Amino acid sequence: MRDIAVFSGSAHPELAAEVCAHLGVVLSPVRVNRFANDCLEVQLQANCRERDVFLIQPLVTPVQENLVELLLMCDAARGASAGRITVVMPHYAYARSDKKDAPRISIGGRLVADLLVAAGAGRVLAMTLHSPQVHGFFSVPVDHLHALRELAEHFRGYDLSNTTVVSPDLGNAKEAAAFARLLGVQVAAGAKQRFADDQVTISTVIGDVAGRDVIVLDDEIAKGSTVLELLERLRELGTRSIRVACTHGLFAAGALKRLSDQPDVLEIVCTNTVPIPSGDRTGKLRILSIAPALAEAVRRIHNGESVSALFDPS
Repeated sequence: MRDIAVFSGSAHPELAAEVCAHLGVVLSPVRVNRFANDCLEVQLQANCRERDVFLIQPLVTPVQENLVELLLMCDAARGASAGRITVVMPHYAYARSDKKDAPRISIGGRLVADLLVAAGAGRVLAMTLHSPQVHGFFSVPVDHLHALRELAEHFRGYDLSNTTVVSPDLGNAKEAAAFARLLGVQVAAGAKQRFADDQVTISTVIGDVAGRDVIVLDDEIAKGSTVLELLERLRELGTRSIRVACTHGLFAAGALKRLSDQPDVLEIVCTNTVPIPSGDRTGKLRILSIAPALAEAVRRIHNGESVSALFDPS
């Protein structure tokens, strides 16, 4: 791994340090300077010439600041004659902007993909994109990982003989079905209709949940409106216990506390794709590390090995 250089932006340096620890390489320093006119300047403080450069930066709050910082890191690496630039983006916030569902609306997911490529990204390593078509927004290779195995390993510690995995909507049902197969349990899905960013209605749950232990699985939880609505339907149907799981625990606007305050929610499980401040955490929260999976993907990309095995949930 001597020809590799790994840099981290300001978004999640703890995750980057953990990835480097698994790789056995040093996390190279980055200097970020802010001018009086509020513009950013980035300097990569390690040699990049003809090296395999990996830039680790999830797009998390403040998203726009972290995006511009990532673009400047790409530009700096390209200007330093990097052999190849791979953007490691554990969370791609603009993946939610993936279609034209209203007149004269922007498609941010595609635009940001174009910006990253224009800035110099030659490859992208992402984790659990919000929708499959986002993969096709990029004109460079994309390795799209998931956290189903990490989540499944955690839940195998429980008695799953009476368990059903529930997707909040049909759009996430395929991922929920794959997760249910890993655990050897049943799957169900909510019939959801969204009216606004934080206004959803779930009319019913398709599948057997009455008297069963339920694991609610979603790709990300932001304000938690969908999960809270689903919990109401599950209570009406008489579930025995509820656990909540997701890859990206954004937990905006006090969502984590609202979910933790639900007496029938036994546990909330997420991964560390997104940093969660220690002051916001609750006793019901469990955070799983995806650093080993990211490190293995980085190693395989660097060594020219197949990464496809990491996509297969089995």
